[in-house]
Amino acid sequence: MNVKNKSLIEIHLAVFLFGLSGLFGKLLSLSPIIIVLGRVFFSSIFLLIMLLYLKKDMKPKQQKHYFYFVITGIILAIHWSTFFKSIQVSTVAIGLLTFTTFPVFVTFLEPYFFKEKIRLSDIIIAIVTFLGVVLIIPGFDPSNNLTQGVLWGVVSGFTYAIVSMLNRKYVKEYSSFVIAFYEQFVATIVLTPFFFLQKPVFGLKDIFLLILLGIVFTGTSHSLFINGLKNIKTQTAGIISSLEPVYGIIFAAFLLKEIPTLREILGGIVILSAVFYSTIKSK
Repeated sequence: MNVKNKSLIEIHLAVFLFGLSGLFGKLLSLSPIIIVLGRVFFSSIFLLIMLLYLKKDMKPKQQKHYFYFVITGIILAIHWSTFFKSIQVSTVAIGLLTFTTFPVFVTFLEPYFFKEKIRLSDIIIAIVTFLGVVLIIPGFDPSNNLTQGVLWGVVSGFTYAIVSMLNRKYVKEYSSFVIAFYEQFVATIVLTPFFFLQKPVFGLKDIFLLILLGIVFTGTSHSLFINGLKNIKTQTAGIISSLEPVYGIIFAAFLLKEIPTLREILGGIVILSAVFYSTIKSK
């Protein structure tokens, strides 16, 4: 097997694992914050072992970079907490599809972060994506659990867009493994007080699922994705990433019996089409 095909398999496997991670919001009988705490705790341990094994330089190069790692870690904790909250109050399909709106927020954040001009085509793509989200909402009723799921999902997409922008700003200075470790380590510290406030009760099943989520569906999947990018264009990886909600929705239908409605399917097609087109056009 040549290097490029190996990298393609790594990217596809990583995206497959990303898609399935949403199911843990339904499989675990814990609050979103505790799920994320377990996820980043076990994942940061895994990433630390990887960094030590690869002998990566982990020391921040400047004092202000400590602040950057803290901010991104906090935002990452908010992103994953709102992501699982969206799935728990609604469905896996709604959580995954509304999170997929993050490229729209990136479109409007990039000019601020990198002094890049916003294009008319980007605004049109953003409007189309927004219409896809509106299509998913059964009716704007804040008391409706599906509407709540959409709103939490959009917040998840927005916070992930901020994390992506901050990572893009510093990824040239640090290994992706180092960035991922610090972000998740900070998220662990930030979320730890909630463990004592909520005092969750864990069963053996919960502990096993959290270890699985942290090591396989977070640490391993990110490692595979990062490694695959060595020989695969970011554009190609972005297109493959569009499959993430597809995998999640299919497995939610089989394992959780969550069959998406026609509105969700149509809205999902609109959102994914806009994201897919935006990814191709960006290069």
